[in-house]
Order: sequence, then C-alpha cells, then structure tokens
Amino acid sequence: MNEFLSRLQASPLLTDGAIGTYIFERTGRLSEMNHVYEAFNLDKPQLVEDVHLAYLRAGAQCIKTNTFAANRSYLDRLGEGQRIDEINRAGARVARRAIERYLEQAAMKEQVFVLGSVGQPRDAKASIEEIKEAYRTPVRALAEEGVDAILLETFSSLIHIMSILEVIRALDRPPPVIVNVSPRFSENREQCEPDPEQYIKTMIEWDVPVAGVNCCAPWEASAFIDTVQKLPAVEEGRILLSVVPNAGGFQRIDSRYMSRVNPEFMGSFARSLARRGVRLIGGCCDVHPPHINEMRNFLRSHQVVVHDLGEARVHEGRPPVGPEAKKANGLFSRKLFDGEFVASVEMIPPRGTGPKVTQAKIDFIGELDASGLADALDVTDGSRGIPLMPPGDFIQLARHRLGWAPGAADKLEFIPHFTSRDLNLMGLQSRLMGYGANGIHNVLFITGDPPKMSPTYPRSTAVFDLDSVAMIGYTHRFLNAGVDFGAVPLGKHADPRTHFTIGTGFEPEALDMEHEVEKLRRKIDNGVDYIMTQPTFRHEPLDVLDPYRKQVKVLIGVLILTSLEHAKRVAEVPGVIVPDAIFERLGACEKIEDQAKVGKEIAIEQASWVKRERWSGLYLMSPSTHRPVIEVLKSVMDRKVY
Repeated sequence: MNEFLSRLQASPLLTDGAIGTYIFERTGRLSEMNHVYEAFNLDKPQLVEDVHLAYLRAGAQCIKTNTFAANRSYLDRLGEGQRIDEINRAGARVARRAIERYLEQAAMKEQVFVLGSVGQPRDAKASIEEIKEAYRTPVRALAEEGVDAILLETFSSLIHIMSILEVIRALDRPPPVIVNVSPRFSENREQCEPDPEQYIKTMIEWDVPVAGVNCCAPWEASAFIDTVQKLPAVEEGRILLSVVPNAGGFQRIDSRYMSRVNPEFMGSFARSLARRGVRLIGGCCDVHPPHINEMRNFLRSHQVVVHDLGEARVHEGRPPVGPEAKKANGLFSRKLFDGEFVASVEMIPPRGTGPKVTQAKIDFIGELDASGLADALDVTDGSRGIPLMPPGDFIQLARHRLGWAPGAADKLEFIPHFTSRDLNLMGLQSRLMGYGANGIHNVLFITGDPPKMSPTYPRSTAVFDLDSVAMIGYTHRFLNAGVDFGAVPLGKHADPRTHFTIGTGFEPEALDMEHEVEKLRRKIDNGVDYIMTQPTFRHEPLDVLDPYRKQVKVLIGVLILTSLEHAKRVAEVPGVIVPDAIFERLGACEKIEDQAKVGKEIAIEQASWVKRERWSGLYLMSPSTHRPVIEVLKSVMDRKVY
C-alpha cells in the first residue's frame, strides 16, 4: 500500500489550511491578471515556500500544492494558459523544498506528505471532453513530480469528478486520489447536494480510497459526517473520510446569525472529527496557521494511550475506600456524601511572580472562608493551556500564608484540578502520592487543554499518557485500594489505601454530545464521585444529565459575567453558548459598572435555579474578578430558595 494511505489507515493526519486566502492576507491582492496566485510558483517561489513553512511549523503533516486553479479553465483567461505544465511542476517542487527546509530547521526526520491540489472547473456546465482536456496537463505534471496523492477539491459535480478520475487512471503510475466535494445544504440541513450517501457509494465504485468534504462551514461538515459515518464501507475502512472545512459560515443561534469559529473552536472541532473516525483533517478558506496549530494541539490530546485497567490486585483483599472514609476529607466531601447542597468556587492560580496578585488571591480565600458561604475552593491546572503556578503548590502557599496548620483539616476543602497533559504515567502517580502525603484528598480529573504558546515560547509537548476516564479508574481502583498503578502495595502498614474524593468535568453543550455522554458513563463505571459542569446559561442542555443524577453527584457551573465584552469572549469558547437574551440584558446598560450588576443578577438567578432544582451543588466561576463571588453566594446560600 502507498505510504500515505498506510499512515492514514493507522491514525488521523492533519493537512494544512487555505493557500489562497493566506496569500491574500500576505499580499493584500486577489488573484488577478499579473498577480495570479498559482503563477507565484514560478514568479515568487519564496512567498509560496514561506506559506508552506508557516503551516508546517503550525503542525501540518500534509501540505497542498499551490495549484488549485492551475488548469486551463482558469489560467487561460488570466494569460497564464501557456505555463500550466510549468506551474504545476513548480508547485510540487516548492512544496518539497519547504518540507526539506522545515525538517532541517526542526532537526526532524518525520514523513510529511505533498497533496497535489486540483480544483473544480470555472464553468460548472463544462462537458466531459472539455473537463478531460482542461485537466490532462495538470494531473500528469503533478503525478510525474511525485506528489503523494492527488487531491480533487471543492467539486460539486460527480460527472466532472469521474471525468478527471478517468484521466488519472490513464497515467502510467497514478498516485492515490482524495476527493472532496463542497456540499450545498438546504436551510434546514435536511437535504444536501450532492447526496452524501450516493457520493460516497460512487467513490467506492471508482476505488477512491479517501473522500469527504471541503469549503463548507464546520457544522455542514459535521452534518455530512453524521450521514455517512455509519455506512458499512466507512465502518469497515474500505474508504477513509476527509473533512477540510472553512473557518467561517454563519449559523443561527437563537435569533442571530453568528460565526463562532476561532482557532480554538477549530481545534476542538478537529478532535471531535477524529473521534468520529475522520482520517484526513485540515482547513479551507480562512483557516490559517493559528487554526492549524490549535488543531494539531487538540488532535494530540485525542491520541491518548488506552490502558486496560484490569482488576487491581488489592492488598489483603481490601476494596477501594467508600464514602464514609471520604467524608473525613473535609466539609465539602462530608456534605456531598450526606446529600447536602454544596458550593465550590473556582480560582485560577497566579501566572507570574507578582506578589500583589498572589496575595490578593490568598486574601480572597481567607475572606471566602470567613463568610462561611462556600464549602470548597477548586484550583485550575494550566487553565486554557496557559502556564500557571501548579495547583498543589498554590494550595500549600495559601495554607502557609493563612496560617492553616499542615495536616489539620482545611477550613475550605481544596480541590486541585488535575490534568493528564503535563506528566507521563509515572509522574501522574507520583503527583497523586504527593497530594495524599500533603493532605490534599479531593481531586478533579480533566484531560486538559492542549498547551498554548506564543511565538516566543519554545515548543511545549503535551503528554496525555492517560485521559480523565483512565485517571479516575486508576485512582479509585488502585490508589484508593492500597496499590500503585502496577498493583504493588503502597506500604506494609495496616491500611495503605488513599482516600481521594474523585471529581471530573462535563460539557453540557459539547460539540460531540454522544461522545461526551459515553465518556460520562465510563467515568461513573470507573468510580467518580461527583462532576462539575462547564458554565451553561440555558437549562435545556442539562436535561442530558437527568438519567445520571442518582448515580453521581452533579454540581452545575455558573459563570459570573462582568460586562458585555466579557460575554462575547465567553461565547467564543467551544462548548459554551451565550443566548441572545443575555447579550440583550447586558447591552441595555451603557456603563460597565451597570453591566457588571446585571451579570451578578444573572448569576444569582442561575445559582438559585440550581439550588431550587435540587442539583447536588453549585460550581461558581468568576475568572475576571472575585469581588462579586461572595455577593452571589450570599444571595443563594444564606436563604432558602423556592
């Protein structure tokens, strides 16, 4: 089998983003007479090479040649028809030079693939013979220059696709072919042209190994995958799926048309595609290196090593500790297992070394404790993939500054968030052992956001030996049973078991809800005690948790908004939807301080609903400032809510 196809069969590959819109961003001119993008392969090769390099540095494992419109139907009218062969050959060579330059600079030896880009004809009504004549030269040139695959992209006509496939078949040594159509959906997304199932079946008949969509909105690509992923040929791997969406497209959200696409959204979307079996993932119009970088990071977090937990060989037959032992972990744990309503407040640890910032956070912890309104303080772990003080270190610093004696029960139960991003399997176990020894007995396990790096940072590699599901299982079934991850007893004393209270996260508005719910089921099976949800501004998404409320304690996330601009930033976070009604209430106030008051009112309403509906507890977030936290808690926790 071709090496490119072998790699694609084994795991998802990330291709690059747009060539045309990225050249436009760099030059400020559209492709036009005397400024033809494809002709840059000959006239401005350094510019094209730099475009490829930007994508390679962002993490692309495949790059498309700058030959999308290098065929007669486009280039004749721009005065470049006589150079079609040269332009296509130069496109492949420039791509190879960029790869060589990148690998040399990065001191790497990994395989990077070149996809020969072949775009749709300008005339949608062109005849079969016109199509064959227009594409014979570019297809031959790309194949003879040794591209790893020919990519037919942005097509809408199956007749045109099949005509070009005939041309490719006639070559002496035809490379593999990838076909991507640009789907056209009806407004309700119930109909699509071409019909997805018929399209995939046609590609199978033509022995096309990879097929999918490009140049469409992410949600249109998602609808396409929903339609075809259960086809027998797809499930059996006889044809692999490709999704290369735009970084835009408008979607109706409540009463507005909005595009919620940003680099992080594209990263999260790429991970959801990989989970659904898509093998070639990349970007089309307006997907540029920052998007590809985020897609690389999120795909890395998808490739978590799967560990079979097996059955822990429990020392002296001891089972994992249960709720009674965990109640001694602190006020939060006691109330949680006794069925009382609990409140936890989130805190982001310091990012730098500023003493005033650190002390202000610690002073707030003291103030929160004195109020008696909260039961726990949960401390994030590199939230948003940004380097921060580790939560365990910050907890120990806070205890020291507040004079809380080591080994004594904390007045507020500390809950460090615990990601699998930064440590390997041995390091994860070691950190948990350290937490237990330092009196931190409540941990919230999350897989974690991929690292985000500015251009001045050296590249940081995410580890992801385990995901949150596996970490929950290892902690409950191994450490809380008195053995390490290798089933070796933790000590020779009478009871070597740890007694961690185990929490985890849940996204009520996740992009891939089927996966999110299945993951929740596995977390419950692995022994999780409670979940904290991402902030939600609507009640309906929480209905998905109703079947699980008797199996696990659920704390609902409430975020205190401080302004209209804050709400807009929150709305850009994947998996969080801010309804129009929230924007309208905040936007009705001109002054920032009045918007902040409205934000507190909204949070009080949400938190009151959480208590009234008898959820297990409240997970209160206020990342911008801690000032409104106690006021919101006082309005909800100090009085009965009906």
